[in-house]
Amino acid sequence: MERLCAKKWLESQKFRHMLMQCAIVGALPRLCRFLSSAEVSTALRPFYFSVHPDLFGRYPTERTVNENSLKQLSSYIETLQKNRPTLPTTITFYLRNQKESHSINDKGAFRSVRISLVQRDLRKTVLSILKTCDLPTTYVDNIEPPPEKSRFEGLDVKEAQFDENDPVYGSVILKQKIKKSKESEKLTIWLESNVSEALKKLAACQPVREEIVRLQNILCDTFGVESVVWDCGWNVTHFRGCLLSFQALARHHPDVMHTLQGRKLIFANDTGVNLDGHVMLNSGEVRHNWLDLIKNVHKQDAVLFRIPSFERAVSRVLRDIKVVRRKFQPKVMAKQYENQLRRLTTSLSDHQGSTGYPKDWPLSLSDFELVVETEAGPLMLSPTGQFIVPASCPAFLLVAFVSENLDEASRLLRRYKSNKHVERDLHQRCVEEFDLAALQKDDNITPDLMIECCGHLLRHKTILSPSLKGVHLWKIHVFLYSEHKSMDIQEKGAL
Repeated sequence: MERLCAKKWLESQKFRHMLMQCAIVGALPRLCRFLSSAEVSTALRPFYFSVHPDLFGRYPTERTVNENSLKQLSSYIETLQKNRPTLPTTITFYLRNQKESHSINDKGAFRSVRISLVQRDLRKTVLSILKTCDLPTTYVDNIEPPPEKSRFEGLDVKEAQFDENDPVYGSVILKQKIKKSKESEKLTIWLESNVSEALKKLAACQPVREEIVRLQNILCDTFGVESVVWDCGWNVTHFRGCLLSFQALARHHPDVMHTLQGRKLIFANDTGVNLDGHVMLNSGEVRHNWLDLIKNVHKQDAVLFRIPSFERAVSRVLRDIKVVRRKFQPKVMAKQYENQLRRLTTSLSDHQGSTGYPKDWPLSLSDFELVVETEAGPLMLSPTGQFIVPASCPAFLLVAFVSENLDEASRLLRRYKSNKHVERDLHQRCVEEFDLAALQKDDNITPDLMIECCGHLLRHKTILSPSLKGVHLWKIHVFLYSEHKSMDIQEKGAL
């Protein structure tokens, strides 16, 4: 009896030790990865603007202090992101005083702050910096923390030789069995359960789709509009409502509709003229606002004419880098984009004149691509190798980022150029061989992900063909989604 009790005690101790190890290992990534690199950069942007060394041109002592402190802060944050141990330290900054009306060359426009770096949590570190400098923390406060993982996650309780009847650990084992059962589901099983419902819903909305096509054709034929496009999150019924409203507007004001001739008309979430010269109408606005834009469309043409010159100016100041617009770039109006280009050009010109570019840069960056986006966007390298740059990004941050990512950008660009042709061929094959009504994808799906998805579908053509005929398929990052289905199709457990 004593031996039996001792054996059970040893098993329970072994299990507790395993749980403790699992909890510790699972806690470390959550501690440091609460904020991504892009989120940290965005959160600290107001801070960088206040301490940037270029603000202290006439004060070499303060400028040197800020340069050295920025290096220490950057090293500290990088150490946290890599899950490495850190040593507490205190750094000093001179801040531009936003609340005072002093001239930037007046020493009274600056104040000194001491920031204590003692936290091992990246989020707390960022909050501490912002609060010490009396800067807003709204952006960080609005970032949702990642869901807490169970301390049992990843633990193979079979090692402890318990079963679902165990009074203490039985529930853990039962949850694991349920999880494994869900993971074993196949796409074919899901399709058998849901395709009939999807086709039924598709048939139910077919009359609305046909009416939409009729209304689009009327607008194009009557007013010479190139095409009418729906680029909004609402459903097709709302699109029909917008078309009927616009038709009524055009009936009452036919004299101004000539400005739309030869242009694409887009119902979206903004009102204005985009970079391609397309007229965008906010689907949620009243018709009077639509009419104001239509009357003044010609004023935007002058802005569109100037934009290529501003793009060339950015290219020249950054060693002939190609200034491009990515395919799924967030919608931006022409005048707004012009201001963004002007702002970035000024920042880069000042940096080039005062500091210059790194000596290890190639003489020309013409093989690389740069996309200028809104002030609130992240500084990042896209999956297709393009440098995505917010217009508000300080030049020294942009130059450092480009230096660190030149090799990776070159690799991604080469891969994208080869993959996009393969993707186009596989997409066409899937549509034809499965007789799909449509095969679409989200904006963030890169060619390599779409190639992998189409390859999975084609390899299982024999099994999937009966279920996919006539279906709308939509590819998103983790799921395959059918537009008229009530559930998502999980790609991982599918093929």
